[in-house]
Amino acid sequence: MIERTFVMIKPDSVVRGLIGEVLSRLERKGLKIVGLRLIHMSADEANSLYAVHKGKPFFNDLTAFIRSAPVVVMAVEGESAVAVVRRLIGSTDAKEATPGTVRGDLSCSKSMNVIHASDSVDNAKMELSLFFRDSDIIKYKRLDESHVC
Repeated sequence: MIERTFVMIKPDSVVRGLIGEVLSRLERKGLKIVGLRLIHMSADEANSLYAVHKGKPFFNDLTAFIRSAPVVVMAVEGESAVAVVRRLIGSTDAKEATPGTVRGDLSCSKSMNVIHASDSVDNAKMELSLFFRDSDIIKYKRLDESHVC
């Protein structure tokens, strides 16, 4: 089943020049980028994105970090996209992330872990709605789509 998910390249990746590397890994996996923006996240957007963590001791540090530099927000489509992206990016903690995953190869710590991705289809819909209108999503076919999906 073709799904759409939300992916964000975090500030640590942007300032380290890893945008292309992360995008390349998603595309090489056969996922399709259907929405893409480089933004400075607002306080309201950060609070909404991480609302599930509100009240936890790390919430303020997390929202401050995500606003410390630009981020790249993306709408990504593909077969079982939510699960595929989660496997591709690896464990949240850099020490536990498997080599070969985005975080296993590129992350520095549990908090500076390169990338965020939705953990369910429902969360993907909510997170995508924070950053994209329906009219922002581009419909197109990849040349290799029939071979990789």
